[in-house]
Amino acid sequence: MSYSTSNFSHLSDNELVSAYKTSHDKLLVGELYKRYMHLVLGMCIHYFKDKDVAKDIVLQIFEKLFEELKKREVENFKGWLTFVVRNHCISELRKTQAQLNRDLEYRYEVKMQSIEVEPEIVKEEEEKLEALEKALESLNPFQKKCIELFYLKNMSYTQIVEMTGYSVNEVKSYIQNGKRNLKLLITNSK
Repeated sequence: MSYSTSNFSHLSDNELVSAYKTSHDKLLVGELYKRYMHLVLGMCIHYFKDKDVAKDIVLQIFEKLFEELKKREVENFKGWLTFVVRNHCISELRKTQAQLNRDLEYRYEVKMQSIEVEPEIVKEEEEKLEALEKALESLNPFQKKCIELFYLKNMSYTQIVEMTGYSVNEVKSYIQNGKRNLKLLITNSK
């Protein structure tokens, strides 16, 4: 099928996807962009909280669609797009978090190498670590497990839900209450 005009507004999402798979005409994806850019931007702003970053991510996602639509069988474009956006945003957030962790580790190593470590400071840090470990052992098992998975293993709420069988609200509650209880236990142990 040949499209001589760039006005595809009369075509359904499925027709646009099907036509793109055969013609590879990027104007067809451009029509999908017009229809769903606001939805995708809204989702990206939800994840990144920064409109400029979100706009960059929107462009990445629509660039990704050029290849993905050639390979995938898409029956419900809007639902599939929502899935792609969510996964892409989570992936980008993980990359950002991993980079932040590497940067923090590097800064810490540089700082530790550049200062002479005094025995009192080392002892104080060891005591803080011991107090934290002791407080962690005092938490109820649900809070302890969720705290360890979230903070020590860097797992997402979704991953914790899948691993433990708790609901998302339970996981959030266990983490929030566990964090508060840790602060109380550490403060009271001084």
